[in-house]
Amino acid sequence: MSPAMSGAVQAAIAAHRDRPGALLPMLHDILAALGHVPRACVPALADALNLSRAEVLGVMSFYHDFREHPPGRHVVKLCRAEACKSMGADALAERTRARLGIDFGQTRSDGAATLEPVYCLGNCACAPALTIDGRLHGRVTPTRLDALLDELDGDSR
Repeated sequence: MSPAMSGAVQAAIAAHRDRPGALLPMLHDILAALGHVPRACVPALADALNLSRAEVLGVMSFYHDFREHPPGRHVVKLCRAEACKSMGADALAERTRARLGIDFGQTRSDGAATLEPVYCLGNCACAPALTIDGRLHGRVTPTRLDALLDELDGDSR
């Protein structure tokens, strides 16, 4: 484990070790500190909470936000829930995958973007919806999607 990773894990353990249901707050703290939850953190968390490694990995894999690898510079989350699907989210998903050249759960090889599915952004009245770097966009049309993705392509961070 890198010093940054070890520091984030130890800080999370110290902050939440004695709380009931401490694993989720620990995982959130590590995610906030590192941008992902590396698999190398699992043994330390399991030992601190007297859980098996499989139990920790089970929780990590259940929640999509606990990604094991660093995300791209931009994270695009496209809603896959019923309201958005009924308003064209499937076509937007196809367009997004084609534009970014990646599938859900992947990061472009240049590290520019990560595409993730999300199951409801709470914006059903403005479906279809997506977020880019946490910013919510509703009533996304193919034209609007292209404009949003063009902004990502133009960002050379």
